[in-house]
Amino acid sequence: MEHWPKFNEVLDSANRGTPTESGLCVQCRVDCTGKCETFLSCLKGKKMVYPQDHGKVIFGTNNVNPLGVSYNSLRIQGRSFNSEGIPEGLSHKAEDCLYPNVSFATEFGAKVKTKVRVPLKTGAYGSAALAGQYWDSYAVGAALVGFPLVIGENVMNMDKNLVIENGKVVKAPELDRRIESFMRYYDGYGAIVVQLNYDDIYNGPTVDYVCEKYGDKVIIEIKWGQGAKPINGEVITNDIDYAASLQKIGYVIFPDPSDPAVQAAYKEGKVRTFTRQSRVPYTALDNYEQVREEFLKSIEYMRSKGATRIALKTGSFGMESLAMAIKLSSEADIDLLTVDGSGGGTAMSPWNMMEHWGIPSVLVHAKAWEYGNILAARGERVVDMAFSGGFAREDHIFKALALGAPFTKLAAMGRALMIPGFVGSNIEGVLRPERKAAVHGNWDELPAVVKELGSTPEEIFASYSDVRDKVGAEEINNIPFGAIATWTYVDKLMKGLQQLMAGARKFSVNAIDRYDIASLNRETERETGVPFITDIEDEIAQRILRS
Repeated sequence: MEHWPKFNEVLDSANRGTPTESGLCVQCRVDCTGKCETFLSCLKGKKMVYPQDHGKVIFGTNNVNPLGVSYNSLRIQGRSFNSEGIPEGLSHKAEDCLYPNVSFATEFGAKVKTKVRVPLKTGAYGSAALAGQYWDSYAVGAALVGFPLVIGENVMNMDKNLVIENGKVVKAPELDRRIESFMRYYDGYGAIVVQLNYDDIYNGPTVDYVCEKYGDKVIIEIKWGQGAKPINGEVITNDIDYAASLQKIGYVIFPDPSDPAVQAAYKEGKVRTFTRQSRVPYTALDNYEQVREEFLKSIEYMRSKGATRIALKTGSFGMESLAMAIKLSSEADIDLLTVDGSGGGTAMSPWNMMEHWGIPSVLVHAKAWEYGNILAARGERVVDMAFSGGFAREDHIFKALALGAPFTKLAAMGRALMIPGFVGSNIEGVLRPERKAAVHGNWDELPAVVKELGSTPEEIFASYSDVRDKVGAEEINNIPFGAIATWTYVDKLMKGLQQLMAGARKFSVNAIDRYDIASLNRETERETGVPFITDIEDEIAQRILRS
């Protein structure tokens, strides 16, 4: 039997390609016409929480004990009494303990707190073409909903219109555009995060421009690594002049565009592409104390230039690197540490590297919790964390928050939160053909799965009226359909999360803890420290029976 089924007849969803643990296809195409669960959630919203064709059918579920260790081998607990985290103004009375009253409002940060409406953040959407093309959808959607959005590495230095004079950045149009797109609808919840990798940080003009111009407005995220690969970003270009300009900034380019032999081969068509490589951090250092010294020095420098909130993202490296990330982030008063497990990646991640390197998400996240507890037991501050690596559904969010509690504040989603941008832009390109090129629409007509819902944005997007109520009847015309799809998708996620939380009798995000999940096999119990499902409360149960 296929472990991850391709069809879900209960939700009337289907994967176009081979599904992964997240429920997304191995390859998620921008021109896909549907209809996986995430695709449909961008349109139907919270209707996708329930089985389809209500009133016509009844259902059964295949609750098997999964083999191996993954987030799917954790089970969410339910309780028949007691409620925790009741929002202010409500009571423990039954009429108040309804799932729509579950509150997601939370915050993270060391000294400066960042408020969020929902416990989500995006992955890093950087200099790859798809990030720039669909940016307005991501930015407007994140700002309207109220969760952090990450501008990925290299965006400033990959900008063909970047202007550097006398060692100082004078113009960075693409970075400015991305920040301004988010800030236009920012209302105090969420944040725009600017990610800087090793090249960015040690390229003085880059880090100075971000810190000095935006230091009090954005979160600056240092990138150590990611779950998809341990070698940081790569970009391919077939333009030798562009490759040469990147080399002048300080990037490593293969083959060398300044080499006359390479130039001649390019003219003859023997060399057709150039790869920009990002340096990996700390390769010249060989022990923890050296890393600590350089890391703290870089933090001090960024703060001296105006940065008020600093985050760190680390990949699915080994345990030593994970411990360093947690220890140094806590010591340096980092505002958020994102721990990325090996759960997927983008087109610029080598395929077999994605398949075979790094620590699977649930394992590296379990260790992050364990190491956080070691610091807490010593009376040390533990950095607020976000877990990421293959999340796409509300159960993933709940399990991530529970597995890392009380340290995890957010679940980070990469591909899943990009899909609404694709879906909405494709629909906008059909319904507003004059906008097709601008929004990078890929469809010439609406596919059948969309036509079933209607032919206008009001009919197609379940949350259209909610967005219109927030921005106004006139401003709605300026909102990208991809942003409306983002709102709709997140609305579905939060509806499902509310129900899971209410079932666990947890009515606020900060009340979620490790007692809310259980292991479905002994191997998962051993590796995560989460007890086996029938061992939890068994002693209490037996005392009740003997009372």
